[in-house]
Amino acid sequence: MQRKIQVTDISDFLASRDSYDCVIDVRSPSEFSDDHITGAINLPVLDNEERAEVGTIYKQVDPFTARKRGATLTSRNIAKHIETLSDYPKDWRPAVYCWRGGQRSGSMALVMHEIGWPVTLLQGGYKSYRRHVQEELNRLLPKIHFVVLAGPTGCGKTDLLSQLRKRGHQVIDLEALASHRGSILGQEPGRPQPSQKLFDSQLFDALTRLDLNKPIFVESESSKIGEIHLPKALSENLISSKSIALTCDRSKRARYLVAQYEHLTQASEDTLALIHRLEFRHSKKQMAQWSEMVHDQRWLELADSLLEFHYDPAYEQSQKRLKESVQCELEQPGRPSSMALFDELAG
Repeated sequence: MQRKIQVTDISDFLASRDSYDCVIDVRSPSEFSDDHITGAINLPVLDNEERAEVGTIYKQVDPFTARKRGATLTSRNIAKHIETLSDYPKDWRPAVYCWRGGQRSGSMALVMHEIGWPVTLLQGGYKSYRRHVQEELNRLLPKIHFVVLAGPTGCGKTDLLSQLRKRGHQVIDLEALASHRGSILGQEPGRPQPSQKLFDSQLFDALTRLDLNKPIFVESESSKIGEIHLPKALSENLISSKSIALTCDRSKRARYLVAQYEHLTQASEDTLALIHRLEFRHSKKQMAQWSEMVHDQRWLELADSLLEFHYDPAYEQSQKRLKESVQCELEQPGRPSSMALFDELAG
């Protein structure tokens, strides 16, 4: 009797993830870019235009005609994908999923199964995965022991996180996951932010790689990083967790920011547009001064003024929400005189 295609639910799949050689998302490129299982590759059985075409036929003609057209396109695309996979040996073990674990992934899995590869189909597809991610984040985030790095803008908190990771401590860099530095000037050049769903998936994946019974260092964040919303359970935990209040001389922080945001010094018009987004908080006189500094390319003076009149007051206000903290003076942004305090808090 011929062996059936193996089907597994998302929990069992994630628990045995390392046993699969490849995870294949057969949804359209637009669906894949919006969110996908971390590490998956995209081999769409219908591309964006083809999926839209089949959907239109389904609505405007009838389901039978749509299925015929879909089968034609799917067969062609699967054949092309199989050609790219033809060098894999007989024991190559892929896992395949689509939106709900239905026709698209089933079609790809059937061909792979007939070839002889031990393919596994993810029951419920991406929809089941997304539900699992949301449930697990809500379950895990309130329980995690975070150590929060707080401090005014320009303290080099991201650099400090990198040092802590190199020392073997557990770290989650939320701004790296969000592709944004967390302020109005914080958009990473050439790196669009992920969708909210993809950020959630990346956060979930980062958590699965850590020992959640041990402390995790993380940077203090507001409820949003650029356009990304932090999960409510995460924001609440960050507020209640022990924090390290970093301090550093403002002039040193200003020089650090000019170096870190060099791309803004090379695009004055873009920088000016970003500065004008602060108009609702500052006087016309202040905005005129900042605009003049941009026009004259007085970058160090601009950085120092933004710290003094915008970022530092905002930080002082935000500090009121943190419940418990210890102080740490930095010699330079991201550079404490000793790492003993951080080692101690890491347990």
